[in-house]
Parts: sequence; C-alpha cells; structure tokens
Amino acid sequence: MTRRGLLFTTMDPSTVSESTLARHADAATLARLLQASRADTLATFAACERARPDLRVPHREELNLPLWELGHIGWFQEYWLARNPERHRGHRADPEASRLPPLRASADALYDSTRVPHARRWTLDLPGADATRRDLAAQLERTLALLGEASADDDALYFFRLALLHEDMHHEAALYMAHGLGIATDDARWQPPRLPAPPGALRITAGPCRLGSEAGAGFAFDNELPGHDVGLAAFDIDIQVLRWAEYLPFVEAGVESGGPVPATLRRDGSQWQQWHHGDWHPLDPTEPARHLRFDEALAWCRWSGRRLPTEAEWEHAAMAEPDRFRWGDVWEWTASSFGPFPGFEPHPYRDYSAPWFDGRPVLKGGSFMTQPRLKHTRYRNFFLPHRCDVAAGLRTCSL
Repeated sequence: MTRRGLLFTTMDPSTVSESTLARHADAATLARLLQASRADTLATFAACERARPDLRVPHREELNLPLWELGHIGWFQEYWLARNPERHRGHRADPEASRLPPLRASADALYDSTRVPHARRWTLDLPGADATRRDLAAQLERTLALLGEASADDDALYFFRLALLHEDMHHEAALYMAHGLGIATDDARWQPPRLPAPPGALRITAGPCRLGSEAGAGFAFDNELPGHDVGLAAFDIDIQVLRWAEYLPFVEAGVESGGPVPATLRRDGSQWQQWHHGDWHPLDPTEPARHLRFDEALAWCRWSGRRLPTEAEWEHAAMAEPDRFRWGDVWEWTASSFGPFPGFEPHPYRDYSAPWFDGRPVLKGGSFMTQPRLKHTRYRNFFLPHRCDVAAGLRTCSL
C-alpha cells in the first residue's frame, strides 16, 4: 500500500458500497460522479422552480434560498479547485492561500457562507436562474478539465472528493426544503421505505473497537480523524430503526396524559397523519419514525426503558454485523456529543467541523433522502437537536 491509499482502480465495484467508491474513486470515476451529482442538483432545483417560479422561500433557520444554494454549490467547487493554487496538497493545503479570481466577479460577496450571514442571503441581488445555471456549467467544465490533469494520489484528488460530497449534502438539504414546503419530488430514490416488523436485536460482545477513519486511505472528513481504539462493554442493539408502529403507542400514551405530540404529527379522529409535501397525509405505520427531535427520541427511550446507542456502539455494530445491521433509512440520533477525536486537526475547510463542536448530538447512518455516496459507516452528522425538518429517527439499546 502506498500513500495513494486504496484507489478505485484496485477495487471491484461490484463488491463495495457507493460511499466507499466515492471516497476512493480515481479521476475517471470522480468525473462520472460529479456529473451525476450535478444532474440531481439541477433536477431538484427545477422542481423548486416549477413550484415557486419566483424561487422565494420563507426566511427560516433551516432553509436557504434555492438560488443562493445553487450558486453556493458552484462557488464552493470553484473556490477549492479551479481557484485554489494548493489543491494538489489535499488536506495539507493552506486555507489562506491567495485565490485566483472567480468566473463571476461578485461570487465571493454572494456565496461565501463564511462571509455572508444566513439572514443576509434574503437581501442579496443574486443572478437569475439561467445565469446561475450557466455559471455552474462553466465551473463544472473547469473542474473536469483539472481532474483530467490530476495525478492519481489521495492528496491530488482530495478536493474533488470534497466537492462531490459537499454537493450531495446540499442536495439532501434541498429535498428537506421541498418536503416541508409542498414541492413535489417524485423521484423514487427519495421516497421513504417500508420496514418489516422489528427483527429483534443484535448481541455485541465486549471488547475494543476502532472508532473513526484511517488517515492515508482515501478521503475522510476531518472530524472522523484520527481513528482510535475505544473499549466497549457488551450491549444489545436494535437491528433496524423504529417504525411508526413502535413509536405511536408512546405518542398515544402522551395524548392521554396531556403530553406533547411531535410537530410533524396530528390525529384526525382515529387516524394519525404526518406533515410532508406541504400537507397532512395518512401515516403509514410501516415507515420509519422520522422528523423527530432529539428530545423526542430520548422521551421514547425513557417511556420504553431503552436508551440511545453511543456513536461507538452504532459504528461498531454496523461494522461487526454488516449483513444484519440495517441502516440508511433515516438519520439516527445517538447519545454521543459532537466533538473532536483525540488528536483532531482541522482540514482546510475550517468551517466544516470545528465551529460546531458545541455538544450537539452525533447522528449516524443516512436517510432515504441521502445520496448513497454519502452513506458511510464512519460519517458523523451533527444537526442541532431541535431540528425536525431532518429525516431523523432512532434505534435503541437495552439498558
């Protein structure tokens, strides 16, 4: 094994996950994935444009203007690739290195999420949809040209992989927005699954586990590094996440005692309904319980005499029992706080992790709205605990 890590060219695509391919992809594979990600970005944006021709959305903490999101995606890719003279250094690049000028002169003032506060994005004079799409096409063309010249090592490909996964994250955020505002997204890939009856629990024996990613082997986010050993006691963990069929008895018990009901649920006579696509719809009890806040996940645990897993327990179970441990249906709250691993060093995209080491919970897994490329057992998500627009639910451990 060289410092190139485990490149896609050494792997059998039929035997590895899409997320593993994305993190180890060679230049040719990255080119294909970047174009596929952009196609999904533009398709979801087009759905928003059809539903809201003015492309305006309410000013809320969890939303961004679709036009700003679209411009930011292209700006981010250009900023870290075409404009970055140190892109070949990968995670060792100097984030303060002087940048080449952007294709659009005003791009930094419009789309830099560090410099443009969230509230101000509603007041910006943004380019129109057609102009923004032209910018994205030109930026992607430059990216693909640079990719064709890049050497085949992990450092040289680091920012291409980062740009890919960054765009995938924003695509999921766009689906959350569409879900909440009643914008139709009919693509079968982004619809909730139906789950079987609970298949029981896994018994995981005590012992050490490896938490986090390994440096020098493909792409890893900085908050996954460095990988380190953690000792675990034996534990039992659910094979799959809770369905509404398991969560609703707790809600009904709360209704009877005057307790709160999750914001995305209501009862219409004897029927429970869920808010999605901008309206109330009958709730399917076989779908995963989701759009739950962290405190709602904890409340179910207290009611049932269970607990949330730690991120180490979740990660170890997923790695130890890959054929039995079902994950990726919804993001899963864990009992662990989002913070740096021992020896953490920030990567050049300084705003990705360190500003959010504030004790918010770690979420693991991925949801039905997450691009498969982003669903990796080592990935650590970190939404605020009061968010209910995220497709987040829970699985539990015995006390």
